[in-house]
Amino acid sequence: MLRDYEELPTDELFARIRRAKEQLGDDLIILGHHYQRDDVLQFADFRGDSLELAQIAAQQHRARYIIFCGVDFMAETAAVLCAPDQTVILPEAEAFCPMAMMSTGDEANQAWEMLSDLWGGDLLPITYQNSLAEVKALCGRKGGAVCTSANAEPIFRWALAQKEHLLFFPDEHLGRNTALAIGIPEEKIALWDPADPKMSLKRAPGAKVVIWKGMCYVHTRFTVAHIHEIRKRHRDIMIIVHPECPAEVVRAADQSGSTSTIIRVVAAAAPGAKIAIGTEINLVQRLADKYPDKTIGPLALSLCRTMHLTTPQHLYAVLDALTAGRTVDRVTVSPEIARWARIALERMLTVK
Repeated sequence: MLRDYEELPTDELFARIRRAKEQLGDDLIILGHHYQRDDVLQFADFRGDSLELAQIAAQQHRARYIIFCGVDFMAETAAVLCAPDQTVILPEAEAFCPMAMMSTGDEANQAWEMLSDLWGGDLLPITYQNSLAEVKALCGRKGGAVCTSANAEPIFRWALAQKEHLLFFPDEHLGRNTALAIGIPEEKIALWDPADPKMSLKRAPGAKVVIWKGMCYVHTRFTVAHIHEIRKRHRDIMIIVHPECPAEVVRAADQSGSTSTIIRVVAAAAPGAKIAIGTEINLVQRLADKYPDKTIGPLALSLCRTMHLTTPQHLYAVLDALTAGRTVDRVTVSPEIARWARIALERMLTVK
């Protein structure tokens, strides 16, 4: 079926996507993450980072169909937050986030139970938005919350105001950078390796924050050596990186921040500014195109292959099905998982 769409000339394909959007009208909303390809993102009604898109998805009360151009955990979040009679669709069913797959519900629950026994229940779980719905549900059941890179610091502070200890899934780098940013010393941060829970438990007693052994390959691509090299070539350059980068990279950069923060910093920079950005290349190139009066480039080339999987052909395939009265690639979450995941997500949207 997809082969038929791949044979369409680009202009015809784009025209068909626009006609399908017009035909579906207010019944349809397309959400697009900033890391999507330009030829897909051009058709998004809303674009944003994971926090912004979660907020937008929760506000879409009129649309019958929400197409999420992103990866699996984002579409799952939309399915949890939207009404039961709304349909969430992921155009590329194979767009899995590798980091989200690094922590399963069973592994997360095992860590929770072992650490709860250690600390007599004085523990709160927090999961990154880049996680499976079942991990979000665990956090909802245990009084915890979801966070994004945009609001990780207030969520961490909120959690540690309630309990003495915090368990964070599944990105060790965002977890460490956030803990350090709110004043937790390195010696109070312990790493939990799901492949070796017994050894992980031995490292935990002196910790205040326990972080999961997981990472985003897009952001661990950046190194301190990249920063040193670019500073040699451009002494007056500003370097901003995503907090999913390793802590030593964040320390060596001028600033770190979420996708939305990076966009704001670039927009606010003076004409003529030189900026190197440590994040996904599609966003960096889009910012360079948008602000030609500034010199903007990547700290190093790093592409999210999973985000790149979604093509205009995938988008048109699901739109064509909808106009014919069929639904394909629908994303669903079981009612029990959705119930508790929604509680954790609602805390994410309300904690300031």
